[in-house]
Amino acid sequence: MIISIASGKGGTGKTTIAVNFALSLCESYPVQFLDCDVEEPNAHFFLKPNISFHTDIGIPVPEVDERECTYCGKCAEVCAYNAIAVIKQNVLIFPELCHGCGGCALLCPEKAIIEKNRIIGIREFGMADSIQFVHGKLNIGEPMPTPLIREVKKCINPTRIVIIDAPPGTSCPMIESIKESNFCILVTEPTPFGLNDLKLAVGVVRKLRIPFGVIINRADIGDKRVEEYCIEEKIPILMSIPMDKEIAIAYSKGVPFIFEKFEWKEKFIELYKNIEILI
Repeated sequence: MIISIASGKGGTGKTTIAVNFALSLCESYPVQFLDCDVEEPNAHFFLKPNISFHTDIGIPVPEVDERECTYCGKCAEVCAYNAIAVIKQNVLIFPELCHGCGGCALLCPEKAIIEKNRIIGIREFGMADSIQFVHGKLNIGEPMPTPLIREVKKCINPTRIVIIDAPPGTSCPMIESIKESNFCILVTEPTPFGLNDLKLAVGVVRKLRIPFGVIINRADIGDKRVEEYCIEEKIPILMSIPMDKEIAIAYSKGVPFIFEKFEWKEKFIELYKNIEILI
């Protein structure tokens, strides 16, 4: 089973819940954890995996052999991302804009374009006790995390319960992370911003036709509008986590809170059983 954990905005406690959920399950089930928040991966601070190997990840970008090029401009016409411009007798390539689709090389009538690999980040694999751990780290300044997320997801182990920590927001990286999940947990908070971004996230998972439910974090702050919205939209509220000083202190120390508040381990196991019923 693949369970993705997402949020419409950052700071809702998504990674905290993903980490504690994985640690609660790993004593009874085989678990794999994928941190797909490749721009700011931080699950490793809590799971503390022993990294056994890493792989450089790149995307193919075009390079023009100007001895063969006739400057017809076909490559620039087919590039949806404006990564190529043909100006008089010059071909300008902007590798940071290239998505590596290969269309320019495929459609070049003179076969004057070859593709070379440009490293955009790394994928690391290791073990956190019994949990298989995979994450990606996007190079600083790289604008496109999606290709790296795809490479992280290629490591999905279908023999385990897969927990995916998705990037915040509702743009391409989040969509790439959660698609093909069996279930998506949306983490929110009872604030106007939390409600607004939850509605956006709900729209995404419904469009992708992924079964989902909501966890309300810091549930005793703010108002009841998130809860009312979920009831109105018939969205299951899977769990409510109160604003708790002990949880906050554990987080600040990089300690999963189930190690400080043992009763939550059973609650996360019950969460998994409820998800099995909902799917």
